[in-house]
Amino acid sequence: MTPHDVPTVVRVEREIAADPATIFEQIADPAGQPAWDGNDNLADAAAGQRVHAVGAVFSTTLTMGAVRENHVVEFEEGRRIAWTPAEPGGRPPGHLWRWELEPLGPGLTRVAHTYDWTHLTDETRFERARATTADTLRASLDGLAAVVEGEG
Repeated sequence: MTPHDVPTVVRVEREIAADPATIFEQIADPAGQPAWDGNDNLADAAAGQRVHAVGAVFSTTLTMGAVRENHVVEFEEGRRIAWTPAEPGGRPPGHLWRWELEPLGPGLTRVAHTYDWTHLTDETRFERARATTADTLRASLDGLAAVVEGEG
């Protein structure tokens, strides 16, 4: 089965009752991400890794114990961030996580979350990539909303 037998770009969005700066702070600071990761993939991320620019690299520990270095490839403070994970010291194998924020008015933001594995070439990763669905992305958005809206 090739990666193209299923969609290789999964995107979901929802409105969150918080301003973009508050939401973006949660996304750009990896230390908080495990608390609202709907993919049940993140176990830990050390404090002090807040992202400020393209080219930054932050580390996370996965639930299975592996460490990933996440290479920031898109960044606009308060609006957009995207990264490509890789094994420590390795090249990213071709999948990308993206967050985009659009202010809708005072205290309201549309947040889009995308997982794109179009360029993934490592077939050993296809099964895990296929398991990342709109439901898992939506769970992350819902968890993020719960945190920033004061419910988490």
